[in-house]
Amino acid sequence: MWGDVAIAFLLAFIVAFMATPYTIKIAHKVGAVDVPKDERRMHKKAMPKFGGPAVILGFLISAIYLIIVMSMENTINLFGQENYGMKLLGMLLGIIVLSITCIIDDIKTIKPIVKLAGQTVGAIIVVAFGIRIDDINLTFLNNIELQETISCIITIIWIVGVTNAINLMDGLDGLSSGISVISAVSLLIIFVLNGSPLVSIILITALAGALVGFLPFNFSPAKTFIGDTGSNFIGFSLSIIAILGFAKTYTFAVIVLPLIVLGLPIFDTLWAIIRRLIKGKSIKAIFKADKGHLHHRIVKRGFGQKQTVLILYGISATFGIFAVILLDSGIWKALSFLLMVIVAIGLGYKNFQGEKKEEQKYECIECKYIYNPKYGNERAGIKPGTEFDDLPEEWRCPVCGEGKDMFEIHQ
Repeated sequence: MWGDVAIAFLLAFIVAFMATPYTIKIAHKVGAVDVPKDERRMHKKAMPKFGGPAVILGFLISAIYLIIVMSMENTINLFGQENYGMKLLGMLLGIIVLSITCIIDDIKTIKPIVKLAGQTVGAIIVVAFGIRIDDINLTFLNNIELQETISCIITIIWIVGVTNAINLMDGLDGLSSGISVISAVSLLIIFVLNGSPLVSIILITALAGALVGFLPFNFSPAKTFIGDTGSNFIGFSLSIIAILGFAKTYTFAVIVLPLIVLGLPIFDTLWAIIRRLIKGKSIKAIFKADKGHLHHRIVKRGFGQKQTVLILYGISATFGIFAVILLDSGIWKALSFLLMVIVAIGLGYKNFQGEKKEEQKYECIECKYIYNPKYGNERAGIKPGTEFDDLPEEWRCPVCGEGKDMFEIHQ
């Protein structure tokens, strides 16, 4: 097995590493370039955002090669009781549908609802080909066998949810790809300890290898971004591989392990949904980007981009280690580890705080009124401390009545 794991990682790494420079050139030719149009973006110059195809290529070449070879060696049975042949075909077709949707988005930009539709169609294809969360066996309940319809709905929600969770974490150089590497390695260790199917071990290793091959071009200062194609593919693949890896062992601990490993992006996504619903008071508000993500908040406290990414790597690694300890040694040792980490962070926090940055002020182009977040706009119901990006869309300049789009950063 370990020889196959080594091949899966190295082949995916080499292909992704060699392909990424080509995707940078292609990005400029097809217009897949991210231009910083607003303050929400953390980069200051136009950047290619087409690294996803390199990661996908590395993953697919490695996974397909090994699955074919291992099938010929009878190491895995693609057409046995588990019918991995059909499941993997469904995963491939889902990746193709999702990739086409996201490539169009990277080049021309499409509405969030259209992208969500592409994610959902990809998830439905995967489910139709047999990849499902079928039953749950909890220690305090009898085995719960889910009805087919409920099983399909839960699986689709899981796939689409994790896909968007990774996508929303893609806000700083190397953030989503690095956290995904940590998550993939954590799942690999869990799969090995859990005796998961060899297919899932090979797939998660190939994904980790492809991401490590891409990361040198994406870590700060980045030469390219992974783009929506890459971030959506990562989340899509992680969610499916997690199902394959735990297919035969639906105990309580195993059910929560993927949630713990992916805890950081999942929490950030859930909080974003709640935050946007409260702020916008409509379903449409969920699709409106903002600067309330965890990485934005850490940067706002004075940390640099690289420092912020490393902090979030550490949090993600803590989640991953916690999940491994939980599986291998039980809840009490896992909780004691988590408590020690929290105590260590609490004791050393003051020594690593960033320098508080000066508040940005915004000036109306028309009348020169200056909006200062420190004071807000209490006559309009805007409390002190409200960032400009957090102002309601209907907010107007209190002097001349112009909208938010007529404001620029005050120099």
